[in-house]
Amino acid sequence: MTPDRVQKLRETLARRQPDLTVLMAGVHKPHNLAAVLRTCDAVGVLDAHAVTEPEVLSRNPNAGAGSRRWVKVRRHDDTAGALAALRAQGFRLVAAHPDPGAKDFRDIDYTRPTALVLGAELEGLDADTLAACDETIVIPMLGMVQSLNVSVSAALVLYEAQRQRMAAGLYDRCRVDETTFNTRLLEWAHPQVAHRCRMKQIPYPRIDPETLDIVVEKGTAFAELLVERG
Repeated sequence: MTPDRVQKLRETLARRQPDLTVLMAGVHKPHNLAAVLRTCDAVGVLDAHAVTEPEVLSRNPNAGAGSRRWVKVRRHDDTAGALAALRAQGFRLVAAHPDPGAKDFRDIDYTRPTALVLGAELEGLDADTLAACDETIVIPMLGMVQSLNVSVSAALVLYEAQRQRMAAGLYDRCRVDETTFNTRLLEWAHPQVAHRCRMKQIPYPRIDPETLDIVVEKGTAFAELLVERG
């Protein structure tokens, strides 16, 4: 790996925002999910969340595969459980939904820990989900259609969040804890190694902090795996 590539990975990861995320509650179309993840990567989201079937994340792997490499998607079986988990982590839940009482999306403070909750492509968010959220936001529409495509809505809101966070200096220093930083760095630099370790349920190997090369240490589970593979 070239020094420029190493620097790019480190700088990008250092700008990630661990307290800004997206919950896709029923975004079933792979191209929409991929488009949202591409925006997440662009604005510096560390992890995204999705309430969907496992096969949706594996379907059409070429669409958005690059974005899924840089943004970890955490899957949930149901929306209520996902919302509860995010709230327990300290996130404020902000629902994007065309509701008469919703606030303009630009009037929300996104420098606070924020989870943007997005609904299904046609139905949007149900009443229970809206009731569980702290805020409801809307993108003003002056035409005949009621709403934008879910991925377009996500992009508008996330870039407003990025604007506010940049103005507040939240991208100026690394806000990812050391353990997560090192783990994610290995996953970014060596995705196949990370995948193999997860499949075998063994710890990741250590990487050289300067070159990001894999360091094979005798007696570790990873070293034994290499011996098994010949």
